[in-house]
Amino acid sequence: MAESQEFKPLAMVGTLSTSDTSELRFYVDEYRGYPYASIRTFVSRENYSGPTKAGITMNPEVLTKVIETLEQLPPEPQASEDQELARIPRKTGLELVVRITLYRDSTGVDMREWVDDGTYKGWSKRGVRIPYGDLKKSLEYLAEMLALLREKSKSARAGTAPQAKPAASPEKKPRGRKASGEAPSEKAG
Repeated sequence: MAESQEFKPLAMVGTLSTSDTSELRFYVDEYRGYPYASIRTFVSRENYSGPTKAGITMNPEVLTKVIETLEQLPPEPQASEDQELARIPRKTGLELVVRITLYRDSTGVDMREWVDDGTYKGWSKRGVRIPYGDLKKSLEYLAEMLALLREKSKSARAGTAPQAKPAASPEKKPRGRKASGEAPSEKAG
């Protein structure tokens, strides 16, 4: 499993309990040399304990936009219905949507992927819901995650990251043959 060898946990930032058997974990990890901020639901049950598919991973740019969006919210929820706050593009056909949601008489901040790739249009299972009462603590965790990502990026720029190979100089390029098998002709001039 080469992929699992490329995943590298860097720092656990914090947790929020969402029920007796589940919690949200805020952490920073690295995949293929790039640092990411992750929020994922972990469960602890008789038949399984560990991460679930419910979670999101953010690069520094997306995380910055999420923090800016959440910092605009008041300390107490004021929405009486679901309210979209931001759509943050991740790549073609994929956005991270941040919204206030009301579910079972509870207000929360939902961060979930919206897919529109030509074959499917709608919500993905990738996402998390943070109880509104935990918003302040979540913002603290997100800010710490962003600081860790920036620190990791600085150290990568300082020389610990893989460097791009320089382009070969023209005189070292091998000369090819024409399709007919003849050697290339020399240009006059």
